[in-house]
Amino acid sequence: MPTANPHRQRQRRRDALVFLAFAGPNLLLIAAFVYYPLLSNAYFSTLNWRMGATSATSAGIDNYIRLFTSPQGAEMWRVTITFTVVTVVASMVLGLLVALALGHRIPGVTAGRTAIFSPYVLSGVGVGMVWNFIFDPQLGVLGHVLRAFGARSPEWYLDADLALVMVIVVYVWKHLGFCAVVFLAGLQSIPSDLIEAARIDRAGALTRFFKLTLPLLSPTVFFLTVTTILSSMQAFDILKIMTPSGNGTSTIVFELFLQGFGPYQNAGYAAAISVVLFVVLFAITAFQMRFIERRVHYA
Repeated sequence: MPTANPHRQRQRRRDALVFLAFAGPNLLLIAAFVYYPLLSNAYFSTLNWRMGATSATSAGIDNYIRLFTSPQGAEMWRVTITFTVVTVVASMVLGLLVALALGHRIPGVTAGRTAIFSPYVLSGVGVGMVWNFIFDPQLGVLGHVLRAFGARSPEWYLDADLALVMVIVVYVWKHLGFCAVVFLAGLQSIPSDLIEAARIDRAGALTRFFKLTLPLLSPTVFFLTVTTILSSMQAFDILKIMTPSGNGTSTIVFELFLQGFGPYQNAGYAAAISVVLFVVLFAITAFQMRFIERRVHYA
């Protein structure tokens, strides 16, 4: 049998030690601050435990059953799905339209790009406070405008459906600029000679968009679909500032906060919600990477 090369063995040991020296601390930190809390949270989800209490009783899977069968859980899923679908579709569609408009070389286009992107980098707390003033039925700017035209301002904060519409509008306004900038980068990466060739072939504007531009934007659309879904399902700051009690706006993350740290103080149920949120986000991302990415044209 051939004998192992001593020099090669020493080289492999040296490479392994170098790897451990550089990656070891990071792996320990990830294990301590990511995987250990994740496993601990899964254990807490099987308990009846009040936040801050020194003792807890076993609940088995009762917290999960409650999450999927109770009227409160059903309402949470309805609000989460509605909020996510509307914000993702609206942000991407409006972002693409804005990107198409900002892609032309016209005076003031740089200022327009800055103005569109600026809300995305603002604090969600600050954005929510400003829009609270705008939507206020008595003192808000929107109420003054409606009264000037003889209309009455709706009770945005008292009506659950209107409250959901309100936070959707604000969330789309804040994240529209991100989608627009990413779409603009994708549009600028499309070779101009392809567009010119389509014009020479007398392809109309709609034909060029749906047959050429949109397929070449598929990597951008895929990226934004993944990121905006994950972002929308984890939205919290704007919802908390504009609707502190969660009236009609209790998405899964907001409900997690209300159960764990809000008036209910039910840490075990909140842990179950967070476990389900992790599984849902992981499943959505895996599905997109496994099936939707096949339709992406990278060339």
